[in-house]
Amino acid sequence: MRDGLGKAQTPPTMHLPARFAVWVAYILPALFANEVAPMKKLLLLVALVMPMVVSAEDKKAPTDLRGVLLRQLRTTHSEADWYVPAKTAVDGLTAEQANWSPGKGNHSVGQLAYHLWFWDARSLADFKGEKNPAFTGKNDETFDNFTPAQWDDLVKKLDQVQTDWEKAVESADDKTLSEKAWVVAVIGAHNAYHIGQIVYVRKLQGAWNPDKGVK
Repeated sequence: MRDGLGKAQTPPTMHLPARFAVWVAYILPALFANEVAPMKKLLLLVALVMPMVVSAEDKKAPTDLRGVLLRQLRTTHSEADWYVPAKTAVDGLTAEQANWSPGKGNHSVGQLAYHLWFWDARSLADFKGEKNPAFTGKNDETFDNFTPAQWDDLVKKLDQVQTDWEKAVESADDKTLSEKAWVVAVIGAHNAYHIGQIVYVRKLQGAWNPDKGVK
């Protein structure tokens, strides 16, 4: 798994085997050293293995449709997983920074966030069977209508619409969820795609803290 800059990323689901490998290489031999009493060996073994079992259970992947879709929505909203979620990607920017663009027709963070909010909100209305405001159909407008004065409010609106998406999927009846699951899947993929662009623009600008993900 590699990030947008070609650097290897370790998915969370791979952490457990890695920890197990360290345990086998360095700790298991100690269990059978002569100086460790049999009872101490057993207690040490239990103490080491139990956190691994609990960790594996905590990260158990959902198996039903609703659970899978919610996992996709949450990991592109506020829960860090293999990639940075939207809430982290837009956090800590001033309006001036959000308006910065690499040039050559590329979008700013503010434009990308506005585009995400626009389509998340519009698709959510479709999912819930609500009428959307009139739209010309020109996708450029979903980027170009952003202004720096909107930034602080836009961050809140993006967070809110993603929260509303999660609530809608949680409360949808099985028939609606089955018929419109593809809409949720597309929104999740669309979010992840543009979140990657947001982080990349921030890295180009020098406005990204690698401790937040994507070293």
